Amino acid sequence: MTQGETYAYPFQFTQDDVVAFAQVSGDDNPLHLNADFAASTPFKRPIIHGILGASVFSNVIGTKFPGAGSIYVKQSLDFLRPMFVDTAYEARFEILSINADKHTAEISTEIIDVQTKKVTTKGVAVVMNREHF
Repeated sequence: MTQGETYAYPFQFTQDDVVAFAQVSGDDNPLHLNADFAASTPFKRPIIHGILGASVFSNVIGTKFPGAGSIYVKQSLDFLRPMFVDTAYEARFEILSINADKHTAEISTEIIDVQTKKVTTKGVAVVMNREHF
């Protein structure tokens, strides 16, 4: 892998995914699960847990880019806009820098709403992978 290399991954979540995440995480905030409650908020409908949305970063880093053998060292996250079920998103990745001595890379991580082209979540991951860096 080289500095500047990019990867894009399309995805979306269902309400069943949100319910399953709430059960596993214990975060049963009605903002994510109750349409009547969410209607009374500025979002007007249930939103996806921010960490559920960002979990796509772990999926891609651990299985696709750079892939198997990757170890997460750090991840910063900024939640800029809400995410909703049954909405098309694209996770985008770019290798910002590589430290070959430590077998690590800084990787830009972003989620884009495909329809609006707006960034919902962004951050930077530090990843160790002895085979790729």
